[in-house]
Amino acid sequence: MKKVSFIVLAIVAMVSVYFYARSQDVYIIPQPVRVTTNKFVSFKLSNPILVRVESAEAQSAANCLSERLTPATGYIVKTGNKPGAIELNINKKQNTEIGPEGYTLDVSSDKVIINANTSAGLFYGVQTLLQLLPKEIEGHTIQNGVSWTIPGVSIVDYPRFGWRGIMLDVSRHFFSVEEVKHYIDNISRYKYNVFHWHLTDDHGWRIEIKSLPRLTQIGGCRVNRTGKFGDYEWPKDGEPATDCGYYTREQIKDVIAYAAARHIQVMPEIDVPGHSAAAIAAYPDLSCTNNPKAFVNPGSKVSEWYKDGTFKIFIDNSLDPANERVYTFLDTVFTEVANLFPFGYIHMGGDECYHGYWEKDPGCQKLMKEQGFRNSDQLQSYFVKRVAKIIESKGKKVIGWDEILKGGLAPDAAVMSWKGMEGGTKAAKLGHEVIMTPSQYTYIDLPQGDISVEPESLTWGSVRLKKAYEFEPIPDGVDPKYILGGQANLWAEKVYDIHHGEYMTYPRAWALSDVFWSPKDKRDWPGFVSRMEKQMKRADVAGINYARSAYDAIVRPYKEKGKLKVELSTEIEDETIYYSFDSGAYKQYKEPIDIPYNMQTLSVYTIYGKDNKGKTITLPLSTLLARTK
Repeated sequence: MKKVSFIVLAIVAMVSVYFYARSQDVYIIPQPVRVTTNKFVSFKLSNPILVRVESAEAQSAANCLSERLTPATGYIVKTGNKPGAIELNINKKQNTEIGPEGYTLDVSSDKVIINANTSAGLFYGVQTLLQLLPKEIEGHTIQNGVSWTIPGVSIVDYPRFGWRGIMLDVSRHFFSVEEVKHYIDNISRYKYNVFHWHLTDDHGWRIEIKSLPRLTQIGGCRVNRTGKFGDYEWPKDGEPATDCGYYTREQIKDVIAYAAARHIQVMPEIDVPGHSAAAIAAYPDLSCTNNPKAFVNPGSKVSEWYKDGTFKIFIDNSLDPANERVYTFLDTVFTEVANLFPFGYIHMGGDECYHGYWEKDPGCQKLMKEQGFRNSDQLQSYFVKRVAKIIESKGKKVIGWDEILKGGLAPDAAVMSWKGMEGGTKAAKLGHEVIMTPSQYTYIDLPQGDISVEPESLTWGSVRLKKAYEFEPIPDGVDPKYILGGQANLWAEKVYDIHHGEYMTYPRAWALSDVFWSPKDKRDWPGFVSRMEKQMKRADVAGINYARSAYDAIVRPYKEKGKLKVELSTEIEDETIYYSFDSGAYKQYKEPIDIPYNMQTLSVYTIYGKDNKGKTITLPLSTLLARTK
């Protein structure tokens, strides 16, 4: 009898440990380097929360912690150098394992201790600590009835890459200072450290340049249009440009300071020589055509793109590389930009420059002959190298999209590789710094699910969540020291407001934060899905929008022996797929479907667990047939 009782007690103890362990599981994004859990230990916050700091560096992290703890708990946070329940310490002796951005975090029953070599490391430790608290900590008002308990853990964590960026395009659609801050605040939670601010393009010049006021007076405004961006009517002669937006110098300083408090550097992009219609509208003599009717593009169709990757632009949106006034203009612009932004890099764009107007321009042809250039790629290289010297003369390093490789790269230029991995690979092998941001993995403006059920977006490609998670920034055969890191890019042609911007950003930015921060050998898709689901619940409390497209079915029609078939699959394991013809009864999918010859529509949805249902995708026969081509 005693033996039976002992066995029963042992089983009960094991079950108790199992369920306690399950409750103590941690779901942190990005995944830390090492996590050790103590299943029998937890720490509970009490009011007031005492935070011990011994330096100004640590105080900034304490301020961040206080800002995030107080709204939801209602507790008072007191900081000082007296013993506290939470300690934020700058290491007196450097911990070489964790480096400049790493941290250690230890939670016992009576204390939470975060140690780091720098204030940045403490900040990232605080972000992890906040994710260990119940999801209600994300609330903006007091959350009643919550036990503010932190599981017992010991964490050692540091980033894989030093450059972990996200780009926001504010030219195609303008976002207010508060919206930009909100976006920065949210990405800081996931340990991003570079905010790439795409400030100029054909659709608006968004940065005040004091000595060139027409850039914002004219270049910052366009005619107002409604409908679908990209199909808007061209401006009429004399039509007032009333859709305006730009950031003053003081507003930019404010954003930079706000980002710095969250250990995010702000990199400006002034996109030249192409994508310059807004600048040319303000100063037409900067272009080859010198058209006094040049306009800021409101979102009209001004180009044609061909299958071979070439394109034609119907308005002159490129600066004239043979015009010395252009370089004087750019020297003025980059002087003010360099003085305004403390970050060590300035992005000069360099992408998608149409050479058609250069090839017809007598001045450009004369310059090419004088320089012995064989083609217009070499003329663009001439421009890039001159602009690089201007930027470097301001004490900054120059970065450009991978088109700056054409015709020869400026000696010290860094390359942001977006057209696949090839440009970055080539630049790295030439000894240049590279930020990997290939569109097939990191362009978060592209659809993340079936376009029939996604918001309007560009459709020249797609980036599903699992694809983003599979991104590996270091190509085979490349010295890792030249790969600074990676970046996600949110172009805003089809992003009309920041709420939509969040939908496009998350959860793909969560996946990419794992890619940029966590060790490569920690990559685990099912594990990420579990962490993502917890993060979604936190985002619900925080009011952060996100997409659930990863739960949707993937519909792949194809033809076999002349017959139309459809294969259905999912990104997330263990989903059940159901399909129906013409609104008939749904059947569970088991193998590729033969499409009946008289079918009109196919409908598909997925079920995952008890809470998650994918969107119902309904596709007409014509769409299925078109997708087989």
